[in-house]
Amino acid sequence: MALYPVIREIKKIIKESQLSFYQSLGYLVFGSRLRRLSEYFLMEVNRVYEQAGISFDASWFPVFYLLSEQQPMPIIDIAEKLEISHSAVSQMVTNLKKKGLLKTTPCPEDGRRQLVAFSKKGEEMLQRIQPIWDAITVAMNDLVAESPQSKQVLAAIAQIEQAVQQQPLSERITRQL
Repeated sequence: MALYPVIREIKKIIKESQLSFYQSLGYLVFGSRLRRLSEYFLMEVNRVYEQAGISFDASWFPVFYLLSEQQPMPIIDIAEKLEISHSAVSQMVTNLKKKGLLKTTPCPEDGRRQLVAFSKKGEEMLQRIQPIWDAITVAMNDLVAESPQSKQVLAAIAQIEQAVQQQPLSERITRQL
């Protein structure tokens, strides 16, 4: 029986060493840490949708949010606002159309462009998920309020995004070689 406290201590040391691995590498694993944190947040939010009985994936949020503010909206405008490729938006819209959540219509001024809007089912889902968005906002504000440095995260991310728009990271790295 004396072995169990030793095993617990070993597990604790291993867990602590895993955390310090990422921390010890600093900016070398910065992107990996951000991706892990992002995946964690998406997983947790998806858990909330699932617990609420809503078949919604957190990755759809940007498109749903934009359309909740303005619809119909051309696919190209969605891509520009989200700063992702037209192809990525087109694929997501196609996927959401297959699920019956969105509909598209040709743009009256330019038939080659597609206007995206909620279907009736999409509108109904929007009504169900908006209270969750409000709860996410409150929970995240509470989370960052726990640490003074956490309150600066969004501003710091915005500064990094702006800096890499001015000079890509690849150029910064190559300059050091």
